[in-house]
Amino acid sequence: MPGIPAILVSLTAMYIRLLIILVLLVAARISAAESYQTTDAFLREVFAAVPPSPQVLWLKGDTREATAAILGHPYPGLRIRYWERDGRTAWILEEIGKEKPITVGLVVGPAGMELLRVLEFRESRGWEVRYPFFTDQFEGIGLTVDRQLDRHIDGISGATLSVRALQKLARLALYLNQQVPAANDPPP
Repeated sequence: MPGIPAILVSLTAMYIRLLIILVLLVAARISAAESYQTTDAFLREVFAAVPPSPQVLWLKGDTREATAAILGHPYPGLRIRYWERDGRTAWILEEIGKEKPITVGLVVGPAGMELLRVLEFRESRGWEVRYPFFTDQFEGIGLTVDRQLDRHIDGISGATLSVRALQKLARLALYLNQQVPAANDPPP
């Protein structure tokens, strides 16, 4: 009977290894990014298969300060790309939810926000913000004079930080859209 304890130790070690591998696989799946739509596919959808050329809005002076105030931190770049046609602008913006960026496509028209879509979600929680029951709330929303959304957005229990990130991005896209005409004016 001296071989039985050795066999039990060997089997226990094997089960522990399998359990560790299983835990690592599950953890990798939980933290993996979920890509729902590419930037190109989003722009083709928004602009009827032929998106316009990208343009650039430089973040300087008051625009840079307002952008930082909306986000609660400085924007990481000096410029933001956008696409414009027929009075509508499309923006691909990112904001941190809890720890990782959420990539969002936003379309702003003359009547306010036309579309908000989560393109890529990298967090382990809060992914419910990608569904239409949540994103449809942004349709037609605008900004108040103090750069707040002009309508209440219902949150999602357990997704508070993701909800806040999308609200910030909606505010930012609406604000940046207001800056586009000034940026495109010819110099005096």
